[in-house]
Amino acid sequence: MANSPTKAEPPAGGKRDIVLVVDDSPETLGFLTEAIEGAGSSVLVALDGESALKLVEQITPDLILMDAVMPGIGGFEACRQLKRARNLAHIPVIFMTGLSDTEHIVQGLDAGGVDYLTKPIVIDELMARMRVHLANARESEAARSALDATGRFLLAVNRDGLARWTTPQAARLLHSLSAAADESDFQLPIPAREWLARASATVDPKPYLWSEGDTHVEFNYLGRLKGDEHLLRLGSATATHEADLLRSEFSLTGREAEVLLWIARGKSNKDISSVLQISPRTVNKHLEQIFEKLGVENRASAAAITIRALHRHNR
Repeated sequence: MANSPTKAEPPAGGKRDIVLVVDDSPETLGFLTEAIEGAGSSVLVALDGESALKLVEQITPDLILMDAVMPGIGGFEACRQLKRARNLAHIPVIFMTGLSDTEHIVQGLDAGGVDYLTKPIVIDELMARMRVHLANARESEAARSALDATGRFLLAVNRDGLARWTTPQAARLLHSLSAAADESDFQLPIPAREWLARASATVDPKPYLWSEGDTHVEFNYLGRLKGDEHLLRLGSATATHEADLLRSEFSLTGREAEVLLWIARGKSNKDISSVLQISPRTVNKHLEQIFEKLGVENRASAAAITIRALHRHNR
């Protein structure tokens, strides 16, 4: 193994990355701990997969270095269990092992690992890969936080339909569809998983409609995020159906129909701007066209006409 790098300062702001090293070799643990701490990160250690899984329930590391072959729960299985936990699935896992056959590398990536290093470990190479994956993880977390803040109805699932993460708004909608106690336990039903497989291989996939009692939710496939993670947008199918009715009834564009529907629901221009992710000025321009097509002069009259039209179609 190469010599440890020179000691580095913690990142700006004083926060040190936390790296969990999982290996049954005390020699490897000692060597890596010295090198990683010398590079400015804090280190946690575990001797096997079971200990690692218990440890991450108490402290969430920023990155995990995982030996593949260990007594008890091995690295591949530990990674699979880690990726099933919504609050832990985002942690990048780099495998370290003497197994260099292609089948073992594929097995590690299929388990959810982001990278694979063969022993003996070259520290400079390890540190370079760690920096890349830590930076990617921070960018992904920042993007998810931004999506949460914008109120988007977004859900990321793996190829088996298990939830990886959701925005708060999507989580609330999922509760109306599933008996799962927590969104991390949510899984798409078998027909939706079959749709997901088709959608991920289609250029312009059609949405999937899931009905549960009086709740109707439309799933739209947005694309693959990374590895085994697919992004879906959720929407109320009832709202989509009503907007389609208004578009046909009054010869509106799709966006005009959406604006009119929210007007009928008593939303302000500011609210509509936030919901549809368009500027208030654009909302005003749509309203001008809507008033002209409906032959009215204000939003109250437009709302009244809309409510009557929907009531007529829903009788």
